[in-house]
Amino acid sequence: MKRWLVCFWVVVVCAGWVTAEEAALPAAADLLREMDRNLQFDTRKSTTTMQVIDRRRTREYRMVVYGRGLDEAAVEYLSPARDRGTRMLKQKDNLWLYMPRAERVQRISGHMLRQGMMGSDVSYEDMMDGVNFLEQYEAEVLDSETLEDRPVWRVKATAKDETVTYPKRMIWVDKEKYLPVRQELYALSGMLLKTWTMSEVEQIDTRNVPTRMEISDQLREGSKTVLKMEDISFGIDIEDEIFSLRWLERR
Repeated sequence: MKRWLVCFWVVVVCAGWVTAEEAALPAAADLLREMDRNLQFDTRKSTTTMQVIDRRRTREYRMVVYGRGLDEAAVEYLSPARDRGTRMLKQKDNLWLYMPRAERVQRISGHMLRQGMMGSDVSYEDMMDGVNFLEQYEAEVLDSETLEDRPVWRVKATAKDETVTYPKRMIWVDKEKYLPVRQELYALSGMLLKTWTMSEVEQIDTRNVPTRMEISDQLREGSKTVLKMEDISFGIDIEDEIFSLRWLERR
């Protein structure tokens, strides 16, 4: 009888611990909402350096990136010289590329969307994917961890419908900065496609902004792409023409 009571007491106490731990986890929707607040914007402009690193060499590109909401984005390459003047434009579900050497505008669609921009680990589809975590994903907070000496929540996110580029994500959310400091991006089959980290966070206009991102395509052995952003501005006036097809070929 005494042995049974002891076992019963252990079960009750342990159950209490699990319940307390679960109660300490934040609501997943609140975390997604805070991430969206940090990562979304009305308008944005930045100068960005992109390093494409593989086992053979490192290539570097410098560009100006414009954004307006989730549906409009424009990129103009400044260097290297051979790619200067190359431009990309996103309008909702459409993406165009202009290469001055070819002197023509090409629409990027179908399987081409999965190709890497300038051979990088960032695909054209990634550029198209204006992520709205709260609207696109159902999420569950799994537990609390430490990552790179920072306290984080580990979150499992599942896409609400098949239109979302990455059906599954494992996200490590910084508890203080509310940023997805590490993500693992999965196919519907469960295959790991990419890892995506965010770091070197600065506070700009009351929001936490990662100025360094590292993307690694798991299907490209020994490859990674590092994006470093500077001169970041939010809420600025951007001329409408930059988000138009006319801008692509503007001299």
